[in-house]
Amino acid sequence: MSRLNDSCDPAKTIDTICDHMNVHESCEKDPLENDDRDRSNFVRGLVQRSNEPARVPTGHLGSIPRRIVQFWDDLGRLPQDVRECMESWKKLERSGFELQVFDESSAREFIRIHLGSRYEKAFDKCYHPSMKSDYFRYSYIFVEGGFYVDADDVYHGTTIDHLFTDGRLKLQPFCYNIATAQMVPPSVFVNPEANQLSWIFYFNTTPLIAVRNHPIVERALLNATKSLEQETKGELPEVQAATGPGNLTRSVFEVVANESCPEEALLVVHDWEKTSTSKWPLSYRSDKRNWRLSNQQSYSDSRRAEEL
Repeated sequence: MSRLNDSCDPAKTIDTICDHMNVHESCEKDPLENDDRDRSNFVRGLVQRSNEPARVPTGHLGSIPRRIVQFWDDLGRLPQDVRECMESWKKLERSGFELQVFDESSAREFIRIHLGSRYEKAFDKCYHPSMKSDYFRYSYIFVEGGFYVDADDVYHGTTIDHLFTDGRLKLQPFCYNIATAQMVPPSVFVNPEANQLSWIFYFNTTPLIAVRNHPIVERALLNATKSLEQETKGELPEVQAATGPGNLTRSVFEVVANESCPEEALLVVHDWEKTSTSKWPLSYRSDKRNWRLSNQQSYSDSRRAEEL
């Protein structure tokens, strides 16, 4: 009788099955919601697929403008260590690349002229400079095409010519281990079958390299716009989900998984860290200019308080 009672205990039954099958991992609680897990698995499939040369879709054969675009909200207060990161890209001017740097004012003007008042209003709803940079990069690359890179990324001097020979969207994959609160190295997570339940695969927003009018960039811009337009009952939107990597990853999933854009229109740049890395530490990362310290907080209010 006791044996029957034990077998009817759901917790004991699961433990027994896990012990018997030696598959403890499959019995762990998934830390991600279903939609997030679907997107992570989809990105993992893209990241770990064969890296053999793929046929470039006809609509993405055009070359990408050799133009590097950066953003810092207030160039009059550009930290010296960030300036050094930005200037590391200047050596590419000798290879025929053009560099353009925008601040909040010039970015807003670009959006107003090329996209109109709806998108200008959405840009103004970005409460933190990191959100403005996210929103501007989608806007610029969608309208003009080219190569957007974050201001705190350092160029290591390797050639990037091969990234401009066709119009595919080039993205850097990331993988975060929720259990350890650490990034998983690309040398580990790009390997076929590499995976853990605590890992989440996604795409970074830097670099963003594409031909103009790319459908994934268009969707990222539209999704970010809609997120910023939503009323949140006094709560500010979450940076990652509204404009950052969460938004971009969702956009890739929506466009490619729904087959409105072929997988071949996207090139996963597995070894981007050989070309560029985000510099740590930097002076701004220890204050409110770091979005991680300002997420869902009024950046403008905190900045005004610091200036008083």
